[in-house]
Amino acid sequence: MKDFGGILQALFAYVILCLATFLMLRMVIDYSSFRTDIHFLRFKQDYIDIPWWRASFYIHVFSSIFALAAGFTQFSSHILKHHRKVHRVVGRIYAVDILFINFPAGMVMAVYANGLWPSRAAFVILDCLWFYFTWRAVRAARQKRIPEHKEFMLRSYALTFSAITLRTWKIILLNTFHPDPLSLYMIDAWMGFVPNLILIEWLIRKKRNRKPLVTAPA
Repeated sequence: MKDFGGILQALFAYVILCLATFLMLRMVIDYSSFRTDIHFLRFKQDYIDIPWWRASFYIHVFSSIFALAAGFTQFSSHILKHHRKVHRVVGRIYAVDILFINFPAGMVMAVYANGLWPSRAAFVILDCLWFYFTWRAVRAARQKRIPEHKEFMLRSYALTFSAITLRTWKIILLNTFHPDPLSLYMIDAWMGFVPNLILIEWLIRKKRNRKPLVTAPA
């Protein structure tokens, strides 16, 4: 019965991930037209002609989909057990994507975020934590501290998934409380990732209490 519950949880997680990736892919396809009057860009007309902002935006959009899709392989016990090379290759792509591509692009986006300094502070913190958690996960893997690697990868991916929760909370807040645009941006910037971190930290600590950490043999 316990195994069946675990299977259901995994299935639910994959359904959510499939839906999220599909929605993000649709958005990426829309942005591939390079039109500047669609979706998020409608609200960034003051910055759209700034070369480094525009370049950072498209780099962020087109590379983030790969980080999000990494969830299909990196948390699969089957792939980890039977296809370790796939796990390592995708993990390296994920790390390079975040550390060397998305972190600098995301920082530019954060500095120009809507919603004045509260929103900008939120996105700067998000970007720095994203980098830090990913870097810690990579370092732990190289040092063969596998439990630590798993925990930091979970934290990193919780922030990767903020690409989805940010948009989800925006819809919920807009349709429930009808805030003005400025307030919406400021609240949504924090709601997009803080609940993710709280949830993943709770899950990590719950798992720690259930199973002691074991360091992998060298």
